[in-house]
Amino acid sequence: MIRAFENIPETDPLVVASERAIIDQVLEENRSTAGATMVVLNEIQSRIGHISFPMQAYVAKELRVPMSQINGVVSFYSFFTTRPRGKHTIKFCLGTACYVRGAPTLIEKVQESLGINVGETTEDGEVTLEVCRCLGACSQAPVVVVDESLRGRVHPKAMPQIISQCQGNSRDSSS
Repeated sequence: MIRAFENIPETDPLVVASERAIIDQVLEENRSTAGATMVVLNEIQSRIGHISFPMQAYVAKELRVPMSQINGVVSFYSFFTTRPRGKHTIKFCLGTACYVRGAPTLIEKVQESLGINVGETTEDGEVTLEVCRCLGACSQAPVVVVDESLRGRVHPKAMPQIISQCQGNSRDSSS
């Protein structure tokens, strides 16, 4: 675990005082809560936006649980991320119906347009691409989730408009 604390990037929340204070507050408030690991990780993800490897090691140390337990939770649940997400997230459902009805084509079109791959964020920090499993909207396949908005029966020709709505617009705007 000591290696996790070596060469921490200066942008990591453990090094940024205001974000470190949030992490410490979350730990202090939830340390003795039943299921503290999941509660703490959820709250940190919600307030910081991601859980870096050094943050995972710090939480493990503070909760006195094995690093493997923390990393196992973060890597198992898809809503956790180890890197900051963009202001906007475009998620592609890869459930069977969406896959068969063209989700891979949608992904290719967006990757080509933005110059990034799934799991990456544009250099300007505007858009992150992700995939997910079945969203339960199979009758509307292929399905794309833009931020929190589910869009069904998405055609490849609609992707440029979806991308332009995300680029340069903050989450506060009505896109």
